[in-house]
Amino acid sequence: MKTVLIGLGNIVLSDEGIGVHAINVIKQRCTFEPPVEVVDGGTLGLDLLSYFEGKDAVVIVDAVNFNREPGFISILRDEEIPSTINMKLTVHHIGLSDILSSLRLLGKSPKQIILVGIQPESLEMGLEMTHTLKSRLKEVVDTTIEQLKEIGHRCVSQSPQR
Repeated sequence: MKTVLIGLGNIVLSDEGIGVHAINVIKQRCTFEPPVEVVDGGTLGLDLLSYFEGKDAVVIVDAVNFNREPGFISILRDEEIPSTINMKLTVHHIGLSDILSSLRLLGKSPKQIILVGIQPESLEMGLEMTHTLKSRLKEVVDTTIEQLKEIGHRCVSQSPQR
């Protein structure tokens, strides 16, 4: 099974960087059997297309506006994830929905896409996440690992670094 785990977000916009922070914790905590490619997707936009193509499963971690209270965590799968191309002011506004829409147009969507999302509290400039999201980071990580387990990947603890 070809699976990629992608953390999305901009780490200089406080809670927006949760996806990147989560995959960094996962990389320190686990290796997976069978292997999972772990990618810091940051704000790469359409440059991420190649990571989706030819994959059986893609698991994404990101800050998502669910219009709920800050720290709310939810899982979206496949067609539940919005995939529309919207008007953008610049190419830097290209997001996950644009990537998914492009993949569908090209007929290159992965067999399975899972989005682990958390409602941000702040998207203000800053390298630190809010207390609300810091306190939920472990749950985001555990939820992501559980989703990988459900599709057939076992987390094996990392050896201590020397």
